[in-house]
Amino acid sequence: MTTDHDWISTPVTADLLRGALDLEPTERGVLPHRLPARARGQIPDGQLAMAEAQPSGVRLVFRTRATAVELDTLPTKLVYVGAPPRPDGVYELVVDGRRAGRASVIGGNAMTVDMATGAASTRPGAVGTLRFDGLSDGVKDVEIWLPYDETTELVALRTDAPVEPAPDRGRRVWLHHGSSISHGSTAAGPTSTWPAFAASLAGVELINLGLSGSALLDPFTARAMRDTAADLISVKIGINLVNTDAMRLRAFGPAVHGFLDTVRDGHPTTPLLVVSPLLCPIHEDTPGPTAPDLSDIGAGRLRFLAVGDPAERASGKLTLRVIREELARIVEQRAAEDPNLHHLDGLDLYGEADFAELPLPDQLHPDAATHRRIGERFAKLAFTAQGAFA
Repeated sequence: MTTDHDWISTPVTADLLRGALDLEPTERGVLPHRLPARARGQIPDGQLAMAEAQPSGVRLVFRTRATAVELDTLPTKLVYVGAPPRPDGVYELVVDGRRAGRASVIGGNAMTVDMATGAASTRPGAVGTLRFDGLSDGVKDVEIWLPYDETTELVALRTDAPVEPAPDRGRRVWLHHGSSISHGSTAAGPTSTWPAFAASLAGVELINLGLSGSALLDPFTARAMRDTAADLISVKIGINLVNTDAMRLRAFGPAVHGFLDTVRDGHPTTPLLVVSPLLCPIHEDTPGPTAPDLSDIGAGRLRFLAVGDPAERASGKLTLRVIREELARIVEQRAAEDPNLHHLDGLDLYGEADFAELPLPDQLHPDAATHRRIGERFAKLAFTAQGAFA
């Protein structure tokens, strides 16, 4: 901590946070969660536990005259066995709606994952500090967007002028659920994931339930969405069901109906948009599961392979093409009685022509430029003209 300012410490409380569904007290501070405690008690694996605690779309938001802001955090960074170190997570400063800075916290805990075996272990580390200064001394709304890819325990917030919760600007709240692509994958920063970028273009408040590897129609996720106040809701369904080879066609349709029924229990007339999978050539006609290709991981290159057999489609194994057709059918069926239910074909967000221009670097996840394109397309198709959220 530096001493060249008369610092004011402000406890990090729920009224200073947006995008989190729960705030867990810890020994040092608080830990934002994107699923509530009841849902976390039903999580079946470490992948989802890690994903929901990574604060994609979560940001500190406050009004202040401060010219300098410091934030102490304890991040948990991922280390993959045999791979070069990953870049530190990015925090982004937004002032009165404009991006005004980027920073990272060095150190923190390290979670080492062996992708070949799934084994994981965590080494504890130290709290770090990030600082933004040189801000104007006028009253302004300040947002600090947390890294989408690092669990981030918030330890202390310091400013050189008092802070107060930012006022409600009357913007609509958009609640979105999806896979690692919605979570952020390899976006340039927390405001550049495609949902965050689309939200900024549309002028809405985002709650991002993009859960890496975990968009699996889990009932506890549906209940969390049911119980979360929102003006607009979208669910992007498909790729993780194929990745994990989680279910067959017989179970898929009823599971989609059940998920949507649960969301509708809490939001009977809210605009609800069902988004089918983006193009992913390895799984268009080949079922899962998906497996990592670790042959070049030492050079920092990871690719994914489809290891299912296309012949298994006959026995009900899911492919992306099958899922798109089934989702379109289900939404058409339900929309006859639910005029606020809508469908968006994922190929309209990222299709064959896009893949030719901007291929998926690891065969599965979009790069930073593709996140921007998907966000622009979604904002145009969902929020304007005849879109579901017009």
